[in-house]
Amino acid sequence: MNAAPADQIRLLDVQGLDLRLSQLAHKRRSLPEHTEIDTQNADLVQLRDLLVAAQTEESDTAREQTKAEQDVDQVRQRAARDQQRLDSGAVTSPKDLENLQHEIASLAKRQGALEDVVLEVMERRESAQDRARELTGRVESVQAKVSDAVARRDAAQVEIDAEIARATKEREVLAASVPADLLKLYEKLRSQQGGVGAARLFQRRCEGCRLELNITEVNEVRAAAPDEVLRCENCRRILVRTPESGL
Repeated sequence: MNAAPADQIRLLDVQGLDLRLSQLAHKRRSLPEHTEIDTQNADLVQLRDLLVAAQTEESDTAREQTKAEQDVDQVRQRAARDQQRLDSGAVTSPKDLENLQHEIASLAKRQGALEDVVLEVMERRESAQDRARELTGRVESVQAKVSDAVARRDAAQVEIDAEIARATKEREVLAASVPADLLKLYEKLRSQQGGVGAARLFQRRCEGCRLELNITEVNEVRAAAPDEVLRCENCRRILVRTPESGL
């Protein structure tokens, strides 16, 4: 295959832009904000689970407190009724009076025990409420960090995308000026050789595989016509001659 030396030089420019586009794509995928967001979101999931657990405990203890308070009210009302009967003088039988007084004493004891239960439940509820408030604050804090990281990631991506757009446009213009058969060979080799289809010959070294040409290969390159499209004997990439080739 033959191509004018200037076309081969332009092919190197296309290769440079392709490498730049690959670097930009890698940079976009590797933004530190990606890891930061993933880490913060994982923390957020755990915190939200803990918050739901704390809120559930607070809800459960609220119902438990209501039930305990209702039990206290029932005992208090019954004791009040018994005390009213006792104070009214309606009960005259000594045995009935004794039984009534005994019941009032038992109810007072029962009320005291139930009030202790209420206090214990209230303490557990307050603890759950404190925990829920703390976790709510932590969730909001982590969410704010996620939002900040997302904003920074999006801003960085916008900037990178703008660079990609500029490089892509420049690449399209350059590629259009390269002979179709040369560009086709380049694209084929680029897909086979890790994104590098053409390399500069610099100081007798192929910049694609980084190996130096032996004397026989150097002589073959020297003897080749300027418009002959050369291939590296080692990596088979298109080998482009420049004034710095060391020939």
